[in-house]
Amino acid sequence: MSDQQQNDLDQLSINALRFLAVDAVQKANSGHPGAPLGCAPIAYLLYHKFMQHDPADPKWINRDRFILSNGHASALLYGALHLSGYNLPMSQLEQFRQWGSHTPGHPEYGEAPGVEVTTGPLGQGFGMAVGIATAEKHLAAVYNRDHFNIVDHYTYVLCGDGDLMEGISHETGSLAGTLGLGKLIVLYDDNLISLDGPTELSYTEDVTERFHAYHWQVLSVEDGNDLVALEKAILEAKAETTKPTLIRVRTVIGFGSPKAGTSKVHGEALGVEAVKATKKNLGWPEDKTFYVPEEARANWDTIKPRGELAHNAWHEKFEEYKKAYPEPASQFERSVKAELEAGWEKKIPVFPTDKPVATRNAGQVVMNAIAGVVPELFGGAADLTASTKTIFKDSPSFHVDPKGRNVFFGVREFGMCAMVNGMAAHGGLIPFGSTFFVFSDYCRSAIRMAALMNVHSLFIFTHDSVGLGEDGPTHQPVEHLTSLRAIPHLTDFRPADANETAACWQLALERKSASFMALSRQDLPVIDAEKYKVHEGTKHGAYALDNSGKDIILIATGSEVPLILKAAEELKAAGIGASVVSMPSTKIFDEQTDAYKATILPESTPKIAIEAGATLGWYKYIGHNGVVIGIDRFGASAPGPIALDKLGINVAHVVEQAKKLVKK
Repeated sequence: MSDQQQNDLDQLSINALRFLAVDAVQKANSGHPGAPLGCAPIAYLLYHKFMQHDPADPKWINRDRFILSNGHASALLYGALHLSGYNLPMSQLEQFRQWGSHTPGHPEYGEAPGVEVTTGPLGQGFGMAVGIATAEKHLAAVYNRDHFNIVDHYTYVLCGDGDLMEGISHETGSLAGTLGLGKLIVLYDDNLISLDGPTELSYTEDVTERFHAYHWQVLSVEDGNDLVALEKAILEAKAETTKPTLIRVRTVIGFGSPKAGTSKVHGEALGVEAVKATKKNLGWPEDKTFYVPEEARANWDTIKPRGELAHNAWHEKFEEYKKAYPEPASQFERSVKAELEAGWEKKIPVFPTDKPVATRNAGQVVMNAIAGVVPELFGGAADLTASTKTIFKDSPSFHVDPKGRNVFFGVREFGMCAMVNGMAAHGGLIPFGSTFFVFSDYCRSAIRMAALMNVHSLFIFTHDSVGLGEDGPTHQPVEHLTSLRAIPHLTDFRPADANETAACWQLALERKSASFMALSRQDLPVIDAEKYKVHEGTKHGAYALDNSGKDIILIATGSEVPLILKAAEELKAAGIGASVVSMPSTKIFDEQTDAYKATILPESTPKIAIEAGATLGWYKYIGHNGVVIGIDRFGASAPGPIALDKLGINVAHVVEQAKKLVKK
């Protein structure tokens, strides 16, 4: 084939991708046609020439990853997946953005095969890609041997101006440079247009110098339709092994359309007449929709057999690796399958009752006790390791040694949690991020994304209430438990003591879904694990520590559980029988059968729920004749015990309310 014939075939194949996107958006009368028209050459070159991927097995662990961070351009991704041979038939493109389709408005992990992460909230795809590249670098260091590069793949990102405006791109871009993620390649759709108009309205920084300051390699392609220049830049990016690369690609948004180069083509369908004009401008049949010429189809079809060959070659190498290195091979296979080592839970410690322990400290003991049998556990804190206690004592920093399991994220809470999601989506790791609970506000969008994707991300929050004390209301979480419990599919854990903390860690690892822990700064009495069957009770989300009282039920979580145990004793002395219920996870309790719930919280018995936080979420558990004791205001700067007492989180308040309730 001559160069001209190849060029013509490339352009035909690119236009096929462009107009699948245009037609999908037009049929839905909803979507973003501008970016697909401008960026189709980038997607074509990546999927057709550069990426190592197997459309027949979208979960092959050593595939290159493609992250569409500007997820509003989802029609471009769906078209590329369809044409590449993924199991995404044309009928799904025709149902773009419709109820029940696998082609939602923004790419969703688990819907269409080949979608690596859920994107749409701008910047998060970029951040998750940094996490994916981090996972690749760590796993390569842990498992690769000699000439056996079992983990060896690139993370490609397509992002837009909006992604780079978002603060998360600054957080994770900075850390990516510090970590030297040489296999992270970001192609920046530098089209000078955002939804409000020209980017100069709000975005005039020097992006090149910004990323140079982050220790990235920065390259430029002056014409996004120039495949030769694009290919040269990608090759140069791959040649740089010590730094991530940003490739600035000057594109024309809505290329070929009457609205090209304007914000009018960004966020709405072109319209029937403009679609016809665009097809005419690019030499496409105006009367055909969802049309792929045979030559273009045949060209795209070469991807699938090449991917199968690459996958088979890797598989053959892995079989040799298994013979040469059976132990790491076995561990690798197990972790990629998200299977925990048999008997790992036997390493979970049981804490004695002789002295109080802060649940953050208990968490550190558990982490280090299981470190050897859960080697896939990997993560760190947002510059708070000394406070959150989330560190592996026998492992170096990942930055110093990529085999290391301790990631120092710096003061980048949002970026940290997005990276954790990327690591989880990559596979082979159970990642975690940690900070003070009050700063989960910074993290919330990433936590929500973890729950939406249903990935195994762990978020470890400490200093879980006003009980942290003197730092005051800026650092004292109040509404945070209620807020995070409102996120669908997210599991909450607020353990009452060290042994519940151990049980919550076990559940967090076994459930294989997103969860968070809220752990105390202050020491808490330790519950007798055997006597009260703490591990079994925690598995049900709530359980009775004392079910002897028939007059009233006291319910609490975390540091308030010791309080209601004392209140029950005072009530007993006053002739009132109180049962005591610890509820370490409202989510898990809600999953239990009605019969179990009735044994723990019988409807006819009056109830008091107490938690050092917002009261809003508790009314469904106490019924119409119950009382919630909580904190529906901001905290105060004072020693923790005093702050709790002044805000009504004390035994006397519980006893007073219980006596009133029983009299009713």
